Amino acid sequence: MILWLKAFHIIGFTAWFAGIFYIWRLFVYHAETTSEDVRNQLAIMEYKLYKYIMRPAMVVTLFFGFALLYLQWEAFFRSAWIWLKLCLVALVLANHFMAESYRKKLARGMAYKSRIFRILNEMPTVLLIGIVLLVVLKPF
Repeated sequence: MILWLKAFHIIGFTAWFAGIFYIWRLFVYHAETTSEDVRNQLAIMEYKLYKYIMRPAMVVTLFFGFALLYLQWEAFFRSAWIWLKLCLVALVLANHFMAESYRKKLARGMAYKSRIFRILNEMPTVLLIGIVLLVVLKPF
């Protein structure tokens, strides 16, 4: 049963991170375009990506992740790596909801410099590297 939960957790976070990586890139294009038609098309793409891919993938990831945590609580409770991983997951959640906030503002026509989105595009990569290293190596 644990292996099934892990498999669905991995499927969920793969889809979630794919969406997170892509939405920041869409924001870069959104901030750089001067075409109203392109902005409108990007706003639609951003909305659909967030609503139909990112949000459901986040729910799947968290559901199966917390199920794994619950079923293996005794093994995890005293391990420092799991607490650090959960802190990094909290930062992924912050990045996710920050993307939703920017998505809504861009859809309303707010203008941003693309540099902020280029920087925020790197944050999920760093978080993913940290999470994977913690899970695989369990250093603490």
